[in-house]
Amino acid sequence: MSVIVPTITVETLDEYKAAVERLHPFAVRVHIDISDGEFAPTFLLNETQIWWPKEWIVDIHAMVARPADHLQTLIGLKPNLVVFHVETGVNLAPIMEELRKNGIKGGVALQRPSVPLTVSGAIKAADHVLVFSGDLGHYGGTASLMQLEKVRLIKAINPEVEIGWDGGISVENAYTLTQGGVDVLNTGSAIATSPDPATAYATLVKEINKHGVI
Repeated sequence: MSVIVPTITVETLDEYKAAVERLHPFAVRVHIDISDGEFAPTFLLNETQIWWPKEWIVDIHAMVARPADHLQTLIGLKPNLVVFHVETGVNLAPIMEELRKNGIKGGVALQRPSVPLTVSGAIKAADHVLVFSGDLGHYGGTASLMQLEKVRLIKAINPEVEIGWDGGISVENAYTLTQGGVDVLNTGSAIATSPDPATAYATLVKEINKHGVI
């Protein structure tokens, strides 16, 4: 069953606090973006600055150039999942194993140009693969539905892996994404910029759980 996961993508502590307060009344699982200003073009908060309500299930999307430098601090936060990018060129398999040894799921993210077959080792080692169709470090982006072909290719490599999507999710495409095999819809601006985030979230949840045909 697919889930809607609100995303926090912010640059300051004040923005972060406001985002947590905005999501706290309704969010269950939340996707938090961090960056180092090197892999991604923007400086978001880093792993030493984030926190969350104890009842949240938290996935951390680490847009960092050197995953190993961040690993132990991230493990100390005890999130549900940590996702690193295959485009770092780092062998992510041992990092996935270290996360798993500490009771944390390991994930890998693929940007639009990345081909699953060329990073099959990382996909085989992962609990989660994030199909990234957005713009690094920013809300918005475009949900390029051509990227859904990657879901089939990823599942051919690792049939049991959880599939996430990041970038341009809206009420217009959420159902299509779930029908295309996406398990986790990480939703940024559709919730974050809504005048009523709780209603926007509820509408998306209803949309992905509807019955019928496309």
